[in-house]
Amino acid sequence: MTRARTLPPFHLAFPVRDLAEARAFYGDLLGCPEGRSSDQWVDFDFYGHQIVAHLSPDECGQARTGSVDEHDVPVRHFGAVLDMEAWERLAEKLKDAGTRFVIEPYIRFKGQPGEQATMFFLDPSGNALEFKAFKNLDSLFAK
Repeated sequence: MTRARTLPPFHLAFPVRDLAEARAFYGDLLGCPEGRSSDQWVDFDFYGHQIVAHLSPDECGQARTGSVDEHDVPVRHFGAVLDMEAWERLAEKLKDAGTRFVIEPYIRFKGQPGEQATMFFLDPSGNALEFKAFKNLDSLFAK
């Protein structure tokens, strides 16, 4: 049984090279509603959390990687933990859109505590995103 979780929304600001690209990626592809904006930044409702794409092309680029489950995982990344059905729908949507994955959708830590579905991909500015899902959310912090 999954325990009820009441978490305050987090806020994350990150650089993008182009606001129109960010709107197309986060708004159109990922389905994140747009909030406030200016000619320098755009707020998005990222699964109930506030992320802000700031126009800052000089800060964009590929993150360093570290080894996790025999994959090179971008060290600096963000994302969301979805339920398995939503994760599967998103994976299919991204595949259908021709998304180039850094790490293709797969099950990580199979048969171990913390077994999870995961996938990594980059936004148009090179920011790494990870989306994951657990059959049982209680295993989110399992050792």
